[in-house]
Amino acid sequence: MARRKKIYEGKAKILYEGPEPGTLVQYFKDDATAYNAQKKDVIDGKGVLNNRLSEFFMTGLNAIGVPTHFIRRLNMREQLVRSCEIIPLEVIVRNFAAGSMSERLGIEEGTALPRPIVEYCYKDDKLGDPLVTEEHIAAFGWASQQDMDDILSLALRVNDYLSGLMYGVGIRLVDFKIEIGRVYEGDYQRLVVADEISPDSCRLWDIETGQKLDKDVFRRDLGNLTDAYTEVAQRLGVIQKGAMPITKPTLIN
Repeated sequence: MARRKKIYEGKAKILYEGPEPGTLVQYFKDDATAYNAQKKDVIDGKGVLNNRLSEFFMTGLNAIGVPTHFIRRLNMREQLVRSCEIIPLEVIVRNFAAGSMSERLGIEEGTALPRPIVEYCYKDDKLGDPLVTEEHIAAFGWASQQDMDDILSLALRVNDYLSGLMYGVGIRLVDFKIEIGRVYEGDYQRLVVADEISPDSCRLWDIETGQKLDKDVFRRDLGNLTDAYTEVAQRLGVIQKGAMPITKPTLIN
């Protein structure tokens, strides 16, 4: 295999130069982190499951007219995506109180919110991805007002799609986070959903039992993370029941 140029390595993924101009290869690692990487482990099969699930969600969003960076899956751990300029924000949509919202506001976890609440965090691991307001975003030039209008619209459309999809298989979408990228086509710019959508970036609870089927399983030592992600993938029909993900990593030179 020819050596590929590494563009960026994050906590859960590696980006390599793509085979065509304007493309990247996104590789999903088995690394699991929590509490701003203070807790770390390697979970066999996690990268395979997240690659397959993110493909499933991104393909579905593309099909209903929500633009994403996803082009196609290449193998069990890699997908081809469009290169884009990532806006330095995590966009969080909350349907139920959980995690940091419960801690900040003293709201019991699982409390239904009166409407979906959209929050923004500045992407900076050294700062712990602090919560910011639209005033910060405008003042520091991270995104224009038109960008913010479009980001809000995209986030709520993603929420509608994921909520309905999950409800149909008995899963409550508690919250999720996405990243948004700018794609340039000549002089024209458009915003797309980028990065990934997977149980790493969503809170997913079984509607009947409240069982957590997301990264909180790792954060809070609630069981086997691969089993939780496999349950989500099986309910959605991404993998067949009884099938196990291929855990051996694709070799990268």
